[in-house]
Amino acid sequence: MTSELFAEAARCLLLDDPASKCEAVGLLDEEVRSGRCALDFNTPVLAEGQPGRPALPALVEPSGVPRRRLGTPAGRAALVHAIAHIEFNAINLALDAACRFRDMPEAYYADWVCVAADEARHFCLLQARLAELGSRYGDFPAHNGLWEMAGRTADSCLARMALVPRVLEARGLDVTPGMIERLRQVGDLATIAALELILREEVGHVAIGTRWFNFCCEREGRDPLPTFLELLKTRYSGTVRGPFNHAARLAAGFSPAEMDALAAPR
Repeated sequence: MTSELFAEAARCLLLDDPASKCEAVGLLDEEVRSGRCALDFNTPVLAEGQPGRPALPALVEPSGVPRRRLGTPAGRAALVHAIAHIEFNAINLALDAACRFRDMPEAYYADWVCVAADEARHFCLLQARLAELGSRYGDFPAHNGLWEMAGRTADSCLARMALVPRVLEARGLDVTPGMIERLRQVGDLATIAALELILREEVGHVAIGTRWFNFCCEREGRDPLPTFLELLKTRYSGTVRGPFNHAARLAAGFSPAEMDALAAPR
């Protein structure tokens, strides 16, 4: 029996329960990989709005998210929870990218379903680590900044590829090595192992964003570098600042010229 990718991705996006969402995303990825999932471009586009998520964690302003010392299990649980929330949002962002934009090659949709499955696996890994630390997803407040960018870029695949994988997710490439070093100082090898795996795979996710950003630029006759910088000015309310993980960003498709531009004073 053949399923339909856009409808299934939208269904997964709207699931509230994290376990059900992760299982459904994994099954969808298997169907796409096996060629059992068709593309019907007449499938209605999902209306903009909030994705499915559990009642907890409570969503607060970024300043309301707790920051605790990593020398205690509670402090490490707060850090793991914050990363798990990022991964949960990343599942939804990848699913939305897969079902919202309808003018892309077939490989684009397979890429983002695959990313969603990876993010689901990361989330489950961090959930298990939270349990080992005596906590669970929902125990700490979190913020909604990642998903808010989905709304700002819902009208443009080019803008979505520029600002979600190449700004928000690329930030993880920069900050994760520092987290790993801090965790090494307190001997939390289990959390380090999880973060090292996630870091390796997130390089590939940012590279997928770079690939499709460059595709959209070429299709529209745009130069990628000034286009990227212009989108940072017009659609991104934050500031992209270093220090940057140059090796990881270059592996993820950033050009040396882009890295120079990001490092330049603005």
